[in-house]
This record gives sequence, C-alpha cells and structure tokens, in this order.
Amino acid sequence: MRNVYKKSAILLCMIWMLVNAGQIGYGAGVTRIPAADPHNQETKEMHKESGSSRHGREAKVKKLAVIIDDFGNDQKGTQEMLNLPVKITVAVMPFLSTSVKDAEAAHRQGHDVIIHMPMEPKQGRSSWLGPGAILSSLTDEEIRKRMEEAIDSVPYAVGINNHMGSKVTGDERVMSIVLEVCRERGLFFIDSKTNYHSVVGKLAAEKGMPSIANDIFLDDVHTVQHVSKQLETAAQHAEERTSCIAIGHVGKYGTRTAEALKGIIPKLQTKVEFVGISDLVREHSSWRPDPLRAH
Repeated sequence: MRNVYKKSAILLCMIWMLVNAGQIGYGAGVTRIPAADPHNQETKEMHKESGSSRHGREAKVKKLAVIIDDFGNDQKGTQEMLNLPVKITVAVMPFLSTSVKDAEAAHRQGHDVIIHMPMEPKQGRSSWLGPGAILSSLTDEEIRKRMEEAIDSVPYAVGINNHMGSKVTGDERVMSIVLEVCRERGLFFIDSKTNYHSVVGKLAAEKGMPSIANDIFLDDVHTVQHVSKQLETAAQHAEERTSCIAIGHVGKYGTRTAEALKGIIPKLQTKVEFVGISDLVREHSSWRPDPLRAH
C-alpha cells in the first residue's frame, strides 16, 4: 500500500512540473521561444526578433580609418587610391605641383583631406622634407607663419599629420605652437607615430584637442602580400578595440599598396567599416572639425 501512495505522489509531481515548466523558465529569467514551425509566420518573426534582441546591442560597427600619405607630387598610385570604392583619408603635402589638384580630387570623391606637414626628423635627408618644413631651429613666429601658409595652401583640409617629424614631435615648444595654430583654425592633429617618445598626445589633451595617433603602418615592406597582411592586422585591431588608424603611402610602390587595398576591401568589409579620420574624431571626442573651403 505504501508503494502505491509513493508511486501516486511521484506521478502527481511529474504532472505538476510539466504543466508549470514554462512558468519556471520565465521566472528564472529565460525567455522561452516556441519550436520553429516552417508554416507559421508568427513563429518566424518571434525568432527573428529574439535574435536581434540578443545580438543587436553587441553588433556595434568596428571602424577602420586608412590614411594615405604623400599626395601632392603626382606620385605613383595617386589615381588608384582616389578611385578606391571606400572612404579613405588623403594626406596632401603642401606647396607641391599637384597639392591643390589632389586635394580637390579627393574631396570630389568623398574622401577626407588632411595636410601632410613636413617636419624635421632625427635622421634622414633634408631633401626628403619638401618645402615649408617645420624645423626645431625656427622661431615661434616662423613656425606659426609656416603652419598658417600650409593650411591656406590645401583646400578642404580637416586635419594635419606629420611627414617624417621624429625630432619635432618630441619637441614641446615646437609642437605646442603647431597644435595652437591647428586649434585656432579648427583642425585636429594626427600623430603619425614616427617617434615613440612623441609629446603630441599629451599636449593635445592639455589643449582640449582630440589625441589621435597612427596604430599601424601598412607598407613598411613594399609587397602586396605584406600590405594585405597588415590590413588584416588593422581590421583585427579594430574588432578588438572598436577602431583602428592605419597609414599607407603613394609613391614608388604606391600602386602595390593600392592593389592590396582594392583586393582585400571586400573581405574586410564583412568585419569593419572604412571611414574617414574625421568620422573617428566625431565619434570619439566632442571635437567638431571645420573644413576649409576650396580657394
């Protein structure tokens, strides 16, 4: 008789659990979704909505800003870079034969334009700098004058980065004046990171300007394979840290860098969004650049 009561109690318990199973799951914070019915549109929509609610908030778009340096002298790869199917940032050296032409063409194509400002390096030939370079030997007034002239010479510029400059970007006096002129003219400054002991980030923060720096050089080795690998690394960096800034070049091997970019863009677009540098600045700081009008 005792066994009969025991079996009856177990059976009643099992029935109660089956009836209330849905309520237990909900009470525990688990949303129960009906089994999929291929003929039931309502069920399909519930699964769709549930998937978006689980993953929508996590799917923040990762951003990759590619800066291409050394425009302004009709270098190899110029047209190929301008015709890329994604937005890039075109860094134009001032006072050269095609500086204005390249800046205007980049703007027409929807790319960001920045000034690729020649700055004194610790080592290297002075002939590599180009005209109007910022040197540590200049007076405060001379630095300001050269900066103003460079800004006036490149239409549509929203920012500046350094061409060479390993010596100047470590000099607080010089960089303080450079950044002050940038701030007055509504431009931000991107540290190309040619000097690991750069003072740019610290000074920019002190002046209330965004602290922006290059994360990776794409073409330190001049092969399509290497540039492609560096782009993969840049995309991975963006995925891990929400964004990445990478720098490549036009010039002697510019067509190789452009070829690598064009070839890998479709693959990388499944992971990151290609943006201009000003897009990153707007997203990560309160700074609002004021692009200069064309002459």
